[in-house]
Order: sequence, then structure tokens, then C-alpha cells
Amino acid sequence: MSAEHETTSPSRLPRPPRMRALPMIIFGSRWLQLPLYLGLIVAQCVYIALFIKELWHLSWHALDFSEQQIMMSVLALIDVVMISNLLVMVIVGGYETFVSRLDLQGHPDEPEWLGHVNASVLKIKLAMAIIGISSIALLRTFIEAGNLGSGRAGYTEQGVMWQVLIHLTFIVSAIGIACVDRLSDREARNHAD
Repeated sequence: MSAEHETTSPSRLPRPPRMRALPMIIFGSRWLQLPLYLGLIVAQCVYIALFIKELWHLSWHALDFSEQQIMMSVLALIDVVMISNLLVMVIVGGYETFVSRLDLQGHPDEPEWLGHVNASVLKIKLAMAIIGISSIALLRTFIEAGNLGSGRAGYTEQGVMWQVLIHLTFIVSAIGIACVDRLSDREARNHAD
């Protein structure tokens, strides 16, 4: 047996130092988040059911719907997909960042963003996903805005204004998170030099 094979054998890897009881309990408490991520997987299944229901509804009534109704149904499908993507980011990125490594290196389906994910990157990605979801909701509102003032409108003028303000708040918040993250990175690089 070669010396090189002996050093790379898993049984020959150096063992991590043994932790004292309190640090071990504190560090082990990260596993308390596991039920939360499993719950999000259940929520993902609920969104799959919602997507199938919306798709069935659209397919069944495609010939009866107006162009605006079809557009609204398609936007509802896109909204479900974007929320589902957000769930995947939180489940995979959060688990990898805060609970345990997934050891996906070299796996053909490894998400490209997972290799450099940390809490800051995850926050920015989540903020961008929330802006995307808010944009779809706002677009649906704008499509229905033509009905404002009639009894068919699902929104009031004040409701539309609040949606726009909330969307702008999401955008400003995402820009703020990105700026703070950039300043933190620059500060960390300056300290490293």
C-alpha cells in the first residue's frame, strides 16, 4: 500500500478536536432547524398542488377565457414557480449555511450558486427573489387596474398605491442589503491586506 493512499484514506484523516459539553450542545443546536427545513419541503409540496390546480383550471377554461384572464392565470403560475424557487433557495442554501454541508461537490445537479453561498449571499438572493415575486403581483394588479372604479375591480386606488410603495420598499431594502454587504466585503479585504 502506498504512502499516498494511506494519507488520503478516510480512516486516516485527522479527527477534529473533542469539544467540551457546553460548546458541543450550542453547536449541536443547529440541528433544531432541521424540522423547519423539512416543513418548508412540505410547503413546497403544497405549492406543487397549487400549481397543478392552477394549470388544470387554465387548461380546462383556455377556450372560454379572455386574453386578460389567460394572462392572469399564467402570471399566477409564474408567481407559484417563483415562490417555489424561493423555497428551494431557503431550504438548500439555509441548510448548507446554518445546519450541515450537503457534500454536493462534483454532483452534476449541484446548483452553481451553492458553491459560494454564505449568509450574505443568501440574503441578497432572497431579497432579489422577493422583488421578483412582488413584481409579478404588481403586474397582476396593473393588469386589473383597468377595472378600477367599476364593481369588478379586485383593488382600490389606495390598494394599488400601497402595493407600489411596498414594492419600492423591497427594492430599497435589497439595495441597502447589497450596499452593506459590499462595504463589509471591502472592509474585510482591507483588514486582510
